[in-house]
Amino acid sequence: MFRIAHLTDPHVGPLPRPRLRELMGKRLTGFINWHRGRDRAHDMELLAALVQDMRNQRPDHIACTGDIANIGLPQEWDAAREFLASLGEPETVSFVPGNHDAYIEGALAGMLSVCGPWTRDDSGEEGVFPYVRRRDHVALVGLSSAIPTAPFVASGRMGQTQLNAAETLLDGLAEEGLCRVVMIHHPPHVAGASAGRNLTDSRKFEEMIARTGADLVLHGHNHIGTVATIPGPDGRVPVIGAPSASSRGGTIAHRAAYYLFDIALADYGFTVKAQMRGLKPDGSIGFLENVSLARKSGGLRESLKRGKHARQ
Repeated sequence: MFRIAHLTDPHVGPLPRPRLRELMGKRLTGFINWHRGRDRAHDMELLAALVQDMRNQRPDHIACTGDIANIGLPQEWDAAREFLASLGEPETVSFVPGNHDAYIEGALAGMLSVCGPWTRDDSGEEGVFPYVRRRDHVALVGLSSAIPTAPFVASGRMGQTQLNAAETLLDGLAEEGLCRVVMIHHPPHVAGASAGRNLTDSRKFEEMIARTGADLVLHGHNHIGTVATIPGPDGRVPVIGAPSASSRGGTIAHRAAYYLFDIALADYGFTVKAQMRGLKPDGSIGFLENVSLARKSGGLRESLKRGKHARQ
């Protein structure tokens, strides 16, 4: 069995004190929003407790799907690295960036220059998307939807070059018979987020998955726990969104939580069991619920058969 923990949108604080020249354009609106309430919405003590509970579950790998930073300040990059290091070594933690990590032009490059080891591909490359990290019978595929946008816009985009590369990569991993776990920040399905917050090429992503398939897709961005599916070549593909890992407010579905996925080999391919753990009504961190995932109708079996054939 291979256990993956998935958390997202920690929005690590407190926000560093910026220089006046750093508050031009979009950063100024983000700075004002932070001090008008976002600083109270994201609780760092709660985040630390959530991470400790997650580590107690002894995952084999941790997937973090973005928005570690808040307004893309250079001072936030070291904090992002410290947060990822608190999750684990780069070999056991995978990171894909979110829109807050790419808040303005140049911010994402700065973030990846510091946090690149947590994006390291099996080839040794860092900060290049898509990337793949093979672990046991699982392949973690990292995609980036993080782009700088105008004030009050939080949309994402993969772009055709990355979509084409992802399709080729997923096809090859199917031939290897690996369980393909895709990580991206924005909800990648059509209508996964409202206009101005959505993945603008979500329809192309769905079309790509319909051709090549995947076994599990993990995302963040909406700050709410959700379970959706999109069509694959052999059945429905689960698309799972996690809440912000530091959020104390809102409904139970909006409060800080993370997912655990137990992926095991079976005669027909793989089994995937999921649960959500997070902030309980009594203020403690613990088990919240088992999560029902859509079962694939033979897709995993065919994937495994193709992989066995390729190795013969």
